[in-house]
Amino acid sequence: MTDEGDTLLKFPCRFPIKVMGEAHPELFAAVESAIAQHVPDRDSVEVVRRPSRAGNYVGVTITLTATSQAQLDALYQALQRCSRVRMVL
Repeated sequence: MTDEGDTLLKFPCRFPIKVMGEAHPELFAAVESAIAQHVPDRDSVEVVRRPSRAGNYVGVTITLTATSQAQLDALYQALQRCSRVRMVL
């Protein structure tokens, strides 16, 4: 975890997280679960899905009001635990 003084971000702030993975219900469930676990104000979250041309993969952009670097770190880790996720940016 990063100390709050070690980040260039000023919290709270709007922050996008991009998830790329297989277009599968397990991926979407993992995204929703991670949001529910780590973002107390679900109303501040916007989730946009963009399927690949063939529909086998999907890009998911989660834009949230982040309250700390620790929150972002925990959210990234939760998203990366899903086997359907290929990349989290």
